Amino acid sequence: MSELKFSVSMCVYGKDNPDWFDRALYSVINQTVKPTELVLVVDGPIPNEIEAVIEKYCQMTDFKVIRFAENQGHGNARRAGFEGCSYDLIALMDADDVSVHDRFEKQLKIFAEQDVDIVGGDISEFIGEEENVVAYRNVPTTDAEIKEYLKKRCPFNQQTVMFKKQAVEDVGGYIDWYCEEDYYLWIRLAQKGYKMMNTGTILANVRVGKEMYSRRGGWKYFKSERKLQKYMRKNKIIGFGTYFINVTKRFIVQVLMPNKLRGWVFKKFARKKV
Repeated sequence: MSELKFSVSMCVYGKDNPDWFDRALYSVINQTVKPTELVLVVDGPIPNEIEAVIEKYCQMTDFKVIRFAENQGHGNARRAGFEGCSYDLIALMDADDVSVHDRFEKQLKIFAEQDVDIVGGDISEFIGEEENVVAYRNVPTTDAEIKEYLKKRCPFNQQTVMFKKQAVEDVGGYIDWYCEEDYYLWIRLAQKGYKMMNTGTILANVRVGKEMYSRRGGWKYFKSERKLQKYMRKNKIIGFGTYFINVTKRFIVQVLMPNKLRGWVFKKFARKKV
């Protein structure tokens, strides 16, 4: 298991918090099984504080930095990181979250022992200090459960995912889609019959703000989600009934509800309480 080589792909941009970015990198490098390489995409200009964090971690072996002169957006940055990875196993990580210390060990064990193409896990969500957990997002574990769940909601926590590069290349890689490039990728992998799994354990602690849930709305966000639902209906992943229910729920929550009420609904029904 420890002989499996793998890359970690991360993105950072100018508005990221340098202290949180430092903590995220530390959690990736100080694992029970360390990554073979770390690929970091710098998405546009960054302040000196973030540059200093990058310089500190450049001391590690095989730290690869890809830089964009201008901000390209999350989907395009993810694609560049993916294409820059050298190994067939790629783990994703965000610049403000914290991987649990044995995350990669757990995932590599599954890849070594089972026929699977993508492995993710649950997350805890915290405000301020990592011990201040406010919610959990648990996702289905088996291939069949995941493929059924994705008909209604995104079945993976992106910052916990490790996948086979060949599988993602086969479905076209990361394609920019406002706030939905990850969900779109999982759908395409499912269409091709790739094997999916979640560990059923927490693999990352995710930093959230008090207003994070309430911001998940607005016309642009809704139109992006509706477009994805149309894609699933067109490709016969869902029927009209599921499409109608999915779009109606999203319209009510993302467009009609005021921010505070949307935040309450999100925490009440889309997360597990502590």
